[in-house]
Amino acid sequence: MLFTNARIFVPWVGFVPGGFTVEDGRFQELFFEEREGGVNLQGAKVLPGLVDAHTHGAMGADFSDGDPEGLRRMGEYLAKNGVTSFAPTSMTLPYETLAAAFATAVSLRENRPAPCARVAGIHMEGPFFSEKKKGAQNGAYLRLPDFEAFQRLYEGCGGLVRIVDVAPELEGAADFTRKASKLCTVSVAHTDADYEAACAVYEAGASHLTHLFNAMPAIHHRKPGVIGAASERETVTAELICDGLHVHPGAVRMAFMLFPGRICLISDSLRCCGMPDGEYELGGQQVFLSGGVARLADGTIAGAASNLFRDLQNAVAFGVPQEEAILSATLIPARELGRESEIGVIAPGRFADFLVCGEDLSLQNVYLGGEKL
Repeated sequence: MLFTNARIFVPWVGFVPGGFTVEDGRFQELFFEEREGGVNLQGAKVLPGLVDAHTHGAMGADFSDGDPEGLRRMGEYLAKNGVTSFAPTSMTLPYETLAAAFATAVSLRENRPAPCARVAGIHMEGPFFSEKKKGAQNGAYLRLPDFEAFQRLYEGCGGLVRIVDVAPELEGAADFTRKASKLCTVSVAHTDADYEAACAVYEAGASHLTHLFNAMPAIHHRKPGVIGAASERETVTAELICDGLHVHPGAVRMAFMLFPGRICLISDSLRCCGMPDGEYELGGQQVFLSGGVARLADGTIAGAASNLFRDLQNAVAFGVPQEEAILSATLIPARELGRESEIGVIAPGRFADFLVCGEDLSLQNVYLGGEKL
């Protein structure tokens, strides 16, 4: 199939007039001259499908439920909203509960129905976290870093875990990181670590920071902490929730300056995403959604009720250059999941997952494998 008269997003370049061909669900030829015929995209902006590296749920479903139907429903919601690949993200729960959830991700990756987003990997958020900064994670299931337990889960899902989180101050965190980083991306998260402990884990192989600013010490000129340790290392990419609630717009702009070319926009969405206000559940805890804000009973912000496409639009509205924001929602998360050869960019050989957008990044159409949803 031939697509013409598009403005194609090219990483580190911007939007370039041209078109492309799709064969067997993948991009084949990419060209930057005028051609006739095919599907005329009327000069619209064409983006790669977004990649959400950190999402727990949507439409009443949570990945940790271990419910195949719920995960499929979540994937269909994401695809309709421009997120064509995702890493379903677990919570701090018993290992057997995690193993059951991971099995549903394997099944959906291998048997994806047409209107459903692709499973690009699993993000294992917990249980290796600090009690002090557990946030909305269930403290009853917190554990010290345990590589053997992680390895069993990793092998049980055929290596589909692409990101695993750890708090650097916990006993054994550096050793865990040295071993786990040989299998997947290791991320610093839900931590009260000081600068020195964070540096030790980054030196051991961690290369990611989960939801920057949230569930970690604030940056201080005498205590730079995990944020300071991460920002000075060009190998470290930082996640950022851009729903306008978790992080102030000014801090969003600051994040892009602290981590130039290294911000990974995420939704951190919960099962209440796409749902009306009411009471929901998260890792065995009650969550109350009101006015777009999800909180635990004690008032702790629990996660997000926004999707990644909306967060991308927010980032641009907050003053982040459009090209930087798009890169942070496409190729950068694809790279963090080790899937840049499959998704995240419009290039020959990649899955033909793309979005047709208006000048203001309004979503007009979603294509998965070259097929319009």
